[in-house]
Amino acid sequence: MTQLQASEPEIYQGQFGSFTITEADRSGVIIYRTALNIAALCFAIGSTLVLWQGGTPAVINALTPLYGVFCLALGISLLTIHIYLAVLHRALQLFWAIGVLAAIGYILFFREPLALTVYNHPTTLFGIGFTFAALTGIYFKEAFCFSRLETKLLTPLVPILLLGHLTGILPVMAERVLLATWAVGFVVFALRKALQAIPPDIGDKSVFAYLKQQRQAVG
Repeated sequence: MTQLQASEPEIYQGQFGSFTITEADRSGVIIYRTALNIAALCFAIGSTLVLWQGGTPAVINALTPLYGVFCLALGISLLTIHIYLAVLHRALQLFWAIGVLAAIGYILFFREPLALTVYNHPTTLFGIGFTFAALTGIYFKEAFCFSRLETKLLTPLVPILLLGHLTGILPVMAERVLLATWAVGFVVFALRKALQAIPPDIGDKSVFAYLKQQRQAVG
């Protein structure tokens, strides 16, 4: 009898009722965090190559596959992240899709490494920038929910760097400093997520259930 009770799932009290956390919930969080770490690793490697070795052909050619893995990992994280507002969740996924399609289009149209296209044609950020807007949405969500210092820093830093490059108002050294800060902050964020307890990342499931009932009632 004692063993049976020990195997029963823990019951949590949410805002709109009680709920339990399943193995599927935990697996979703693990996938989310793993994908974030892969995305952060790809971004950090790419940024380090650019800052250390500059625009050599080997580096430029390596950035495209790194960016591809980064986008794939980011897409998986956006599928598994827990966000109460379904509209916001879908918007971030849509931003990611627009950015990915834009990147594919640039590769096919310009027929040169993606990094060169973006650097030499800043207006391409109007397309590919949607992917980074989706990433910034994750930073914002994490800053709002967990008040993490690195995500509070990254949330304004990313649009400042991208818009600064788009308009040409940032000097090269400032862009390098911001890129290095972004890469370090992203890695710190991803590693801290890996060490965080799982239940907080799942959130209050009673809120998800309530919002789902509200949408069904309206529909």
